[in-house]
Amino acid sequence: MSCVVLMAALETTIQRAGVTGNIKATREDWLKLALETLISDGVERVRVLTLGQKLDVSRSSFYWYFKSRQDLLDQLLDYWRQTNTKFIVERARRPSATVIRGVMSIFECWVDERLFDPQLDFAIRAWARRSPAIRRALDEADEERVNAIRDMFMRHGYDEVDAFVRARVLYFMQIGYYSLELNEPMSSRLAQVASYLRSFTGQEPSPQDVEDFSRYVEKTVPRSR
Repeated sequence: MSCVVLMAALETTIQRAGVTGNIKATREDWLKLALETLISDGVERVRVLTLGQKLDVSRSSFYWYFKSRQDLLDQLLDYWRQTNTKFIVERARRPSATVIRGVMSIFECWVDERLFDPQLDFAIRAWARRSPAIRRALDEADEERVNAIRDMFMRHGYDEVDAFVRARVLYFMQIGYYSLELNEPMSSRLAQVASYLRSFTGQEPSPQDVEDFSRYVEKTVPRSR
């Protein structure tokens, strides 16, 4: 994933009492490298000494910004919550005139990695296999995401059981899609969007629905995809 996407929610100015002159490694530098390492190598490789060596700074600079390695890991987990889970829930809660439009809002997360980063999500899932605490956080996030999608279906008249099953199918199908690393070109996925909408909702999308979503994708997704 690009550093621009990775750091979109982390770009703030860090100042600390007693620090003067140029700062060789900022808090964002530590977080950016820690996130990249979590995604590429797993949580066990997110180590203060290793990160410091890559940043070419001493370990002591780390403690200007973080209390401990655990503090850094906690902030990585919070970043994941404030991106991947937050945007799915926000899109599911967005007012929509039809259920088709409601599902289209959620689809935005699947095509825009600024809203949902699948590599980060699977890094957290790998971490959860090693940590019961992260497993609980992951289970809570999955439940929050599914429930938000369920509530969207219920607002459009589906009964609770039907809405829950449709939400699970929509959400876990996409997670499975990422886990299989299918890497279909976006043009192929767009060609099937009407069928996906029909399958998830049981309703027929209009040509305008499909056109509007295609236009959103064209504006959002890099042409290389």
